[in-house]
Amino acid sequence: MNHLNMQRQMQTILAHYQGGRYAEASQLCRQLRHSAPREANVWGLSGVVTLQLGRPAEAEEQLRMALKLQPKHADSWANLGYALQVQDRLNESITCYEHALALQPKNALGWQNLGLVLQFTGRLTEALGAQDKALSLAPNLAQAHYGRALALQQCYRVNDAITAYDAALAGDPSHHIARSYRLLALNYVGGISREKIYADHAAYGAALGPIKARSFANPPVPGRRLRVAFFSPDLRTHSIAYFLLPLLRHIDPAQMEVYLYHDHFCVDEVSAQFRVHAAVWRNFVGLPADAVERQIRTDAPDLLVDLAGHTGLNRLSLLARKLAPVQLSYLGYPNTTGMRAMNYRLVDAITDPAGQSDSFHTEQLVRFAPTAWAYEPPAVAPVVAAEPPCVANGYVTFGCFNNFIKVSDELLDGWAVLLRAVPNSRLRLKAQGLTEPAVAAFVRTRLQRLGVGDGRIELLDRTPGVADHLALYHGVDVALDTFPYHGTTTTCEALWMGVPVVTLSGDRHAARVGTSLLTAVGHPEWIAGDWADYTRIATQLAGNATRLASIRASLRIELQHSPLLDHAGQSARFSAALRECWSAYCARVAAAA
Repeated sequence: MNHLNMQRQMQTILAHYQGGRYAEASQLCRQLRHSAPREANVWGLSGVVTLQLGRPAEAEEQLRMALKLQPKHADSWANLGYALQVQDRLNESITCYEHALALQPKNALGWQNLGLVLQFTGRLTEALGAQDKALSLAPNLAQAHYGRALALQQCYRVNDAITAYDAALAGDPSHHIARSYRLLALNYVGGISREKIYADHAAYGAALGPIKARSFANPPVPGRRLRVAFFSPDLRTHSIAYFLLPLLRHIDPAQMEVYLYHDHFCVDEVSAQFRVHAAVWRNFVGLPADAVERQIRTDAPDLLVDLAGHTGLNRLSLLARKLAPVQLSYLGYPNTTGMRAMNYRLVDAITDPAGQSDSFHTEQLVRFAPTAWAYEPPAVAPVVAAEPPCVANGYVTFGCFNNFIKVSDELLDGWAVLLRAVPNSRLRLKAQGLTEPAVAAFVRTRLQRLGVGDGRIELLDRTPGVADHLALYHGVDVALDTFPYHGTTTTCEALWMGVPVVTLSGDRHAARVGTSLLTAVGHPEWIAGDWADYTRIATQLAGNATRLASIRASLRIELQHSPLLDHAGQSARFSAALRECWSAYCARVAAAA
């Protein structure tokens, strides 16, 4: 093949690629590889197209061939880095990005990509350095401000992260992912009004643009068998599994056909448990939005339940295109999505009291059960220690194993009062990265707000397994919930391990999750109405070793008899709520007709 003809064909491929016609581009790439097998650019372009089709392993082979033919091609090294990244081969990915930057050291986007993968591997100091390098080369690069914000957030520097998200949006107001992550960060910060947070969420929905009118072929028959799709990047070893699997296990397949849409490179043994309950399983990781949209519209679910909200790796901007007649938000995010395309949000009457929460949501709230969760304790959970650790230690240990980003300055002030009220007490904190030097230094600087010596504070990093993690509760007398963003999984885990949890009830869903969970297990006396109450409850618990021992002996049994572990009942209530939402849609269709 002569060079001019090859260039023309590559231009045609690029036109298809830029127009989102990846299948057509791939077919032409296949033909061109056959007619020009020694051309590195052909193999490199083919690898890029194949990545867009969501076939990273195949793309890897093509990009490696391009590099075999032309080892100093920076773009192919960078694209190979991405192909390895989406296969969760992060260390190999870092090596590829480093090769690309050795060839193009002034490529700001290359430094940004490297920073993201370094962050994924927990090398946070290096990740921030890479993003700073990108910004030194391109100060207005929105992607680098966004990457820097992600690293700052993982370092628990939430206010700095919000500033970096603002910089990303100043450079690119259409950067919806940065806007979404920023909304998540706002939930962690105390002192922001519900009105302000709601306005920012609504602004996100408005930025996505108006909903296009859609007609759906789904028969609007209230009582028929429904196709229900669940969309999440967390259908794997993740907290979501503790709360979703119990519901799926009891859904009546004669009433509902379950589709599971996973969106993550990790597919593990927990994913296999999910697949058992799915008529159809799909993994959309790496696929562009248009390809995902085509597949979901082909599947034609009646109801589409998003489990991510504004947490990481979400596809809310895609769901704004209205992919199903009824779309619902549930489980993963403690606030409104801000999207009119999301019809409902599933909650309970304690997290979202009627008349107090509805006006802060773009969705219609559905209070479907006594508590919005069904919890399945890990099968590997150790037995509860019979004796609280204060008996052997001679001092009380408070504990908080929540994500440390939930530890606000307001909470630290409350803890300071508590630690002064209980002399010689200790505080055990556990979260990812707490022993990473840069993170630990920042955390200890913040903990100085407590006004207690380092000897009274213990910092623990993540443990290798769930059983080891839960066993650490053997060394905790009283667990302390966070504020204004409560724990969910951590609260359930502490209770399952026989440890009472003290929570402060606030004015929004994120600050009322603990209220709902403790009410469900029959311990509203551990719910505080203000900080003085929080201190009083925790102090009284800490001062009564006999009472703590009694709690350890009975708490797991109480959970087993609570709505939290009434899996069949919770699943029936959940299914009934989905059915009611569908029936309301059918009524609207009938009224319009």
